[in-house]
Amino acid sequence: MKLALDAMGGDNVPAEIVKGAIDAVKKFSCEIVLVGNEIKILEILREFSDWQSLPLTIKHTDEVIEMGEHPADAVRNKKNSSIVVATQLVKSGECDAVLSAGSTGAAVAAAQLILKRIKGIGRPAIATPIPTPEGVTLLLDSGANVDSKPEHLIQSGIMGALYVEHVLGKKNPKVGLLNIGEEETKGNEQAKETFQLFKNMTTINFTGNAEGRDIPTGKFDVIVCDGFVGNVVLKFGEGLATTIFKLIKEAIDAGGVGAKLGALLLMPTLKELAKRLDASEYGGAPLLGVNGYCIISHGSSDAKAICNAIGLANEYVNRNVLEHIKTALEQELRAKD
Repeated sequence: MKLALDAMGGDNVPAEIVKGAIDAVKKFSCEIVLVGNEIKILEILREFSDWQSLPLTIKHTDEVIEMGEHPADAVRNKKNSSIVVATQLVKSGECDAVLSAGSTGAAVAAAQLILKRIKGIGRPAIATPIPTPEGVTLLLDSGANVDSKPEHLIQSGIMGALYVEHVLGKKNPKVGLLNIGEEETKGNEQAKETFQLFKNMTTINFTGNAEGRDIPTGKFDVIVCDGFVGNVVLKFGEGLATTIFKLIKEAIDAGGVGAKLGALLLMPTLKELAKRLDASEYGGAPLLGVNGYCIISHGSSDAKAICNAIGLANEYVNRNVLEHIKTALEQELRAKD
């Protein structure tokens, strides 16, 4: 696999991006094209004596799309920006996938404008893994589109189920629709109409409405919602996990010697729990629905997160998920005709 990595996208650029790429090419079977300011990238690479022997190349660009810019306008106007050039490398076939920790809006816009959408997809969706006792629940959309029609949610369900099956290895995954209650009569008009469409489908295992409390339990393998709700859920979960660990630490510090001794005994368990809840363990989320492989990472991604995101991209490409999605959508379109 050959990956185009946006070296200028994110909060910690290019240092953490480049370091993550170095870790990844040593861990996974892949080549990486670092797209961005060559001078800044080389400054980081030269900290590693063996970098010239690694499967790393640089594609110089002199523009960056900033977080506050209008995504679509910036993609159209900044043709030499790192995310645009990186996405073009996938379009041309030089690279198999693109990864960015920069502006999510810009990454989504670049993918839609350059790679285009898969036939039968009205809106792409970001598919984010949420840790559960059973493994993960895939939540989508988690931020690509804030307004979605029922047919877009159906498409998300199809794509999410295929991703879980082929990448996560779960056969016949259970798909749920995020709602305010389990009953099919609950929710707004969007939710009620979407429920009926899901209910009449035979190609995926739709198991009903999912409430917010179901997201982290593992009751569903895929949970579908629009990007506005999904992004709120995702960021609430991130904030809650951080707050819980902060409160635990404060309670231990205030509890005296006994609490500290107890914490010491629990330390291996707490570290394992922290690892499971650490977003950097997953690295990124695939943008499903575009005609190419695209991974979007958190803006605060460190080297560990970038390395794991590259590992995810490796799996995503090698499992040929894009072709599975295309085939499934063609079957759906034929069934409607």
